[in-house]
Amino acid sequence: MTITTATSSRDISQAANQLGDQAAQGAESAIRSTQRVANDALDNLSSSVEGVRAKAMPTISRVAGEAEQLARRGIDAVRDSSAQLRDQAVRVQDKTVGYIKDEPVKAMLIAAAAGAALMALVALLGRSSNTPR
Repeated sequence: MTITTATSSRDISQAANQLGDQAAQGAESAIRSTQRVANDALDNLSSSVEGVRAKAMPTISRVAGEAEQLARRGIDAVRDSSAQLRDQAVRVQDKTVGYIKDEPVKAMLIAAAAGAALMALVALLGRSSNTPR
């Protein structure tokens, strides 16, 4: 029985080694399969992110361009308004100087009346602020 026992021990040992090898191969196969699935998922995610980014960039560029145009229009409008106001002030000044040259006595009387009205207003406001409440 010693020969049969030795043979069966070897057979059991070989069977155990084969089972261990098969289990290791199965584990390696499962790991590789999991890695492939994970890599595919990451590739898909990366492609999706790139796609969204590619779609968003033209919109972002368009919005930035429109904002820049609006800012330019606003600056131009302020510049135009300022120039118009300046021109209008120069015209009023020229008319005033012309009126003073044409009607010096009337201009002096109007200036005196305006000064008197202003002084009356200041006096009236000064008195009302001194009055106890």
